[in-house]
Amino acid sequence: MGSWLTCLVFCCFYVAFIGEKSFFVICEDLEIKAAVENDFKYAEPTVMIAILVRNKAHVLPWFFGHLENLNYPKNRVSIWIRSDHNEDDTPRILTEWTEVYKDIYHSIDIEIDRSTEEYDDAEGPLHWSEERFDRVISLREEALQSARKVWADYLFMLDADVILENPDTLTLLIDAKQPIVAPMLNASVGDTYSNFWGAMDESGYYKRAPGYFDVLERKKLGVFQVPMVHSAVLIDMHLLVSDKFTYNKPPGYEGPHNDIIIFGLNVRDAGMVMHIMNSEYFGIVMVPLEKHNTLEQESEHFDYIRLMAIDANFVDEMKIGRQFPVDRAELIKSRFIKVSDPIPTKLGFDQIYLINLVRRPIRRERMHNAFKILGIEARTMDAVDGKQLNTTYLKKLDIEMMEGYADPYHDRPLTMGEIGCFLSHYFIWEDVVKNGFKQSIIFEDDVRFRPYFKSKLTRLVDEVAKTVKDWDLIYLGRKRLHKEDEKLVDGASYLVWPTYSYWTLSYIVSLQGAQKLLNQKPLRKMIPVDEYLPIMFNQHPREEWMANFSPRDLVTLSAEPLLVEPTHYTGEPNYISDTEDSFVVHPQEDVNQSDKASKEEL
Repeated sequence: MGSWLTCLVFCCFYVAFIGEKSFFVICEDLEIKAAVENDFKYAEPTVMIAILVRNKAHVLPWFFGHLENLNYPKNRVSIWIRSDHNEDDTPRILTEWTEVYKDIYHSIDIEIDRSTEEYDDAEGPLHWSEERFDRVISLREEALQSARKVWADYLFMLDADVILENPDTLTLLIDAKQPIVAPMLNASVGDTYSNFWGAMDESGYYKRAPGYFDVLERKKLGVFQVPMVHSAVLIDMHLLVSDKFTYNKPPGYEGPHNDIIIFGLNVRDAGMVMHIMNSEYFGIVMVPLEKHNTLEQESEHFDYIRLMAIDANFVDEMKIGRQFPVDRAELIKSRFIKVSDPIPTKLGFDQIYLINLVRRPIRRERMHNAFKILGIEARTMDAVDGKQLNTTYLKKLDIEMMEGYADPYHDRPLTMGEIGCFLSHYFIWEDVVKNGFKQSIIFEDDVRFRPYFKSKLTRLVDEVAKTVKDWDLIYLGRKRLHKEDEKLVDGASYLVWPTYSYWTLSYIVSLQGAQKLLNQKPLRKMIPVDEYLPIMFNQHPREEWMANFSPRDLVTLSAEPLLVEPTHYTGEPNYISDTEDSFVVHPQEDVNQSDKASKEEL
């Protein structure tokens, strides 16, 4: 009996003990689950950004400015920089920047080789010679091995001429969850270049593919499989297959001696593919220049990119960035890099004029910023505002509209805006003659500078001096109406004899040319200024209009291709015309009626 009771008590005690123990185990599980949900958070993946830098002093302040601006924890980012064969100020800029950020990023591994400036087999500072490709291939492979050594979750291969304007670039690329993915980068307005290939030929070179422009122009948005990405490439180092990624040539390789092509081949051999992401606007990549181009020309190329950023940054009527978001901000310069704007000059001319309406301050600011970038010293002339004109003022200047004039498109008399535009140019011609300026440039405030404006202008002036000694006016921007009929100037490559043209966006005028334009006393027989100029070089289709002016001997040339273009074309969004959108002047209109209408316009 005692044994039975003892056994029963022992069993009850065991069950109670086990139950209690189970209870505590369950409680502990609940506590652990609660801790996971409430306290355990994961840090962002680690990223090593590998940057190869050579002769990029002109772009580095903005490259680093946008790198600093990335919305990614800097303590999760390692920077790896290699630089050599520099002929500019690149080493100084790299040293300045890394000194500031060495304790902000997780680490900065930088090596600058100052021992040599040129590759022995290079034909210029931008030439991709065999030795340069050898060096780049070895450095990219070194970056890969370094990323593996530090157990980086991702390697971001980033060229120093890329401007990552989207601060969320890294996060968006990581969230794409692709083995190799690149943000799609724009080049310039109207340019077909980007950092991905739509197709590849049998030799491994670029080939245009159907659908390329749908991605480039962002008609289709998303993440797309492509045969090649470059310039800004995120590689997922978590993947076991990433151990097979290499920039080294595979055995028996006889293809192009090119780092991105070799890497792409090795990726495909590993069974992986590349992707391009265009779901967001990410930024800019500079178009590669020819091997014989100079560092000054590459710097001018980047100046053009900065000009586009300024254009897209301006609001209201100055929203011009056709290929870029209209709310795109101006490029960010690192505040830790010392850089000076070029000393402004008149580019060898006696005077440079900017015509701007006081009530268009946005345009004035934009043009002043553009001049600052280009290093142009210009005199701003307040334009004559058609909305403030009245017939009393016109009579004071003895202005009369040319008899028989009617606008060719609208069949109407002159507008006050057109009169104001003519007077703005007329007063500049008077200033040229008064001061004896031999050569002057005139800009209106709605021009966009084309790439390499300064070097092309220098080339143009040199060509004029060799081919046409006695000239009066040279168009830098205009609307060509009969381009097919225009002939090259003998001995010239970039100069034509213009036919009937519209617009007075920009032109060079000589002292003799300004005097000829004034000698005709055009205020007594006024027509729009862009009709007057073709009449004066005897290229106007209306003979009855030309009969009012003699001699029509204005020796006129034009740059070809043109060096500036309008910020907006007729019919585009935000197009504004201060000449057409104003009060119309009727020849016999009563002065008081006209004055009243002008005031209502204001």
